Amino acid sequence: MTKWNWRVKLGVGLVLLSAALYFVHWLFFRDFHHILIYLVGDIAFIPMEVLVVTLIIHQLLSAHEKRAMLKKMNMVIGSFYSEVGTALLRDFSRLDADAERIGQELAVTGKWSDKQFDEVRARLKGFDYTVEGAKAGLEAMRAFLLEKRGFLLGLLQNPNLLEHDSFSDLLWAVFHLTEELAHRGDVSQLPGSDLAHLGGDIKRAYAALVSEWIDYMKHLKASYPYLFSLAIRTNPFNPDASPVVT
Repeated sequence: MTKWNWRVKLGVGLVLLSAALYFVHWLFFRDFHHILIYLVGDIAFIPMEVLVVTLIIHQLLSAHEKRAMLKKMNMVIGSFYSEVGTALLRDFSRLDADAERIGQELAVTGKWSDKQFDEVRARLKGFDYTVEGAKAGLEAMRAFLLEKRGFLLGLLQNPNLLEHDSFSDLLWAVFHLTEELAHRGDVSQLPGSDLAHLGGDIKRAYAALVSEWIDYMKHLKASYPYLFSLAIRTNPFNPDASPVVT
């Protein structure tokens, strides 16, 4: 109510000020016809002013702000894949019985078009990842994620990511897996039922990681070709990938 009260008072004050100024004009010149002409003319211009200011200028400013925000978000997403995402995808693919098939789908090259990125993303969106909650590799994954726990918390607190629902979901999936592993002791002693539970958490994070990775690669190709080149050479789905240019 306080927020609206000051606005109402300001509006009433401005209207009264305008009326007072028109009255002063009438006192000096006694020309009501002249006042009425300008008053009607100013009111008639209001719809045009709304069109120009609200619809055109506001849209231009909003588009500029959106581009700036997307740039910041993509920088954050890039830091995530640099610090966590790429290594995690490599670890997940080792637990995936269909890793070779997915690797064929994601053999990204510099010749890929935006349409090709979108088609692959659509095909893999409903893909049933066959992740095995194997004990081998879980301890290393646990140590890695616990090491990056602070980094993940920092990303979750980044306000720029509130506008990116799918990436926020990815972060929560990875953070949930981190918390699950953090509450385990010796993962080599886990029963099969718990391994299956962890396999479901890995599968959720894996699917989100793949989907966002495709979008990230598409963004790099369009905006940062030198980073795209490195990302291709370190493709986590290619077991023979090497950053060395040959």
